[in-house]
Amino acid sequence: MNAIAIIPARGGSKGVPRKNVLPLAGRPLLGWTIEAAKNAELVDRVVVSTDNPEIADVATKFGAEVVWRPAELSGDLVSSEQAILHALNELEASGLPPITAFLQCTAPLMTSDDIDGTIAAIERLGADTSVAVADFHYFVWKTDDRGDFVGVNHDKMIRKMRQERTPQYIETGSVYAMKTEGFLKHRHRFFGKTAHYVMPPDRVLEIDDPVDFKIAQMLLEEKLKRVRADLLPKKIELIVFDFDGVFTDDRVLLSEDGVESVACSRSDGMGIKLAREAGIPMLILSTEQNEVVMRRAEKLKLEAIHGVNDKRTTLQNLLDQRNIAWDNVVYVGNDVNDVDCLLHAGCGVAVANANQAASAAANMILGRNGGDNAVRELIDLILSRSE
Repeated sequence: MNAIAIIPARGGSKGVPRKNVLPLAGRPLLGWTIEAAKNAELVDRVVVSTDNPEIADVATKFGAEVVWRPAELSGDLVSSEQAILHALNELEASGLPPITAFLQCTAPLMTSDDIDGTIAAIERLGADTSVAVADFHYFVWKTDDRGDFVGVNHDKMIRKMRQERTPQYIETGSVYAMKTEGFLKHRHRFFGKTAHYVMPPDRVLEIDDPVDFKIAQMLLEEKLKRVRADLLPKKIELIVFDFDGVFTDDRVLLSEDGVESVACSRSDGMGIKLAREAGIPMLILSTEQNEVVMRRAEKLKLEAIHGVNDKRTTLQNLLDQRNIAWDNVVYVGNDVNDVDCLLHAGCGVAVANANQAASAAANMILGRNGGDNAVRELIDLILSRSE
């Protein structure tokens, strides 16, 4: 079942200015939805409808197409349906798939499974539309015309146990799916028979205000921590660090008499101490022929090899000598001379500001830059597995 995913994302957010492009756990808010859509098996095409150049830049960076929305469809009172209809009309010449998925960029906890599940519900249940929902078991109240406080979804005189009540669901506001032909005809996200997909409660969150952002930040950081921990070898026999760009911010300070110096993080130093106390073998492997590498290594009580032209061969020889398999090595790098080692290691790790080639070769990309607690972030992650 082929589907197109359309993400309305206009500028001019009132509750949280620039909401769609604000950083959240290492990427713009919009980036989370685009990534989920691109990883969904049932989605062939991901489109962002926007009127804002900054949002368009983010959409393009994360691999989505952009449909520019006219001013008359960008106001506060314009419905999402109007934006989606406009996008479909703009894309009609290139052919439209049978299913259109409408995704909210304000739901960063949504996953590709949620998107696929909502789309698949249409075919599985013979429906025309579907919606992502979550279990709802709370009592809802309102004030009636006489000023009495009465139950909406229950009789206040009868307090049934949760298991006794008919299941109810709340709309999550994250994923909707519609048969494209029917949507173009009815011009509404709900028409005909509607199916539903139940999202896990820990993935249900809409960002409408700054507090929601803080909650999402904590939840996503915890999620990323679990995902990254799963990438690490079960048995770590050696962590190998590049030096420049990992322990440092990749800059060199040069005095007037030609003496080079670098800036390192004390927090990284504490991380090394904790890893050493946990019995994890570590090594610095650097192409730089510079005494600053050795001085820092001595300070951290780390073994170091510097002035290396071929890192992979050097490391291979060392692993052979110590009878260590590549699968049990964690390698941390930031540049093109780290690529071979990143590819061969059981887990190749790149710092957040690594060269593009190094990032592409890595299994894991850290949230911190080199010289800015990246080493500590990795070690904390490794040590957290045993907690």
